[in-house]
Amino acid sequence: MRIGIDLGGTKIETIAIDNDGVVRLRWRVPAPRDSYPDTLSAIVELVRNVENEVGERGTVGVGIPGTISSATGLVKNANSTWLNGQPLADDLPPLLDRPVRFANDANCFALSEAVDGAAAGADVVFGVIAGTGVGGGVVVHRRVLVGANGIAGEWGHNPMPAPRAGEWPGPPCYCGRTGCIEQFLCGPALARDYVAAGGHALTAHDISRSACAGEPLAAAVLARYEERMARALGSIINVLDPDVIVLGGGLSNIDRLYESVPKLWAPYVFSDTVTTRLVRAAHGDSSGVRGAAWLWE
Repeated sequence: MRIGIDLGGTKIETIAIDNDGVVRLRWRVPAPRDSYPDTLSAIVELVRNVENEVGERGTVGVGIPGTISSATGLVKNANSTWLNGQPLADDLPPLLDRPVRFANDANCFALSEAVDGAAAGADVVFGVIAGTGVGGGVVVHRRVLVGANGIAGEWGHNPMPAPRAGEWPGPPCYCGRTGCIEQFLCGPALARDYVAAGGHALTAHDISRSACAGEPLAAAVLARYEERMARALGSIINVLDPDVIVLGGGLSNIDRLYESVPKLWAPYVFSDTVTTRLVRAAHGDSSGVRGAAWLWE
């Protein structure tokens, strides 16, 4: 049995799967915000409860909203800020009395889809989470590519490629820079663009629905979003040349992205043909926690 933990900012989710990927148990509990000790206790309790319920001991993988620094061994880059600077990789294994594997939550998402999801069978997979923020993960031959600095796949904090008028230097990002891809492709960015174009406050989902209904302003804003995504993913194809790009997160539910974006990315790709496929995640919001469990494949 494999146990996966998805350590989110508002919830902690756990899943138990067998060797064939069949789900044996899945739970969610609220995340203890702003408390690192309470977070450790919550994870330990979840694992114990799962094993008591199933009656079997399992391996444990944990997806975190950041990464473990190779230099310090401490959590870095987590938007759940109470985890930053904490020795999670040292503290959790003795509490669970076993080795624990850790990965960025976007890497877990990509791994899940590469193992038994929308990109199953593909050699090189790039996973995109587009929601409140924008993250990415890389899987090669069913193994997560972490990178020398633990940041492989962090495309959201690269500058938007080929900036248009009004896009440079771009909006400020929490990382301290401006013009990051995340600040153009996250859900709040789509909502901000609609307001800036003269619309009223709508969610990204409502903008998409209005665009599909033929509302001109929403259609123009969504078309601009699609072109920006094509530019951003074109740069990924140039560097990584993945077989499949899998979209997850709330914005992955915009159906027209899967037809529009591949039609637009060719001018930004250094190739005469582009065979990379853009697909929707098969496991939806379960992909992250499934990928955490698959860290022990």
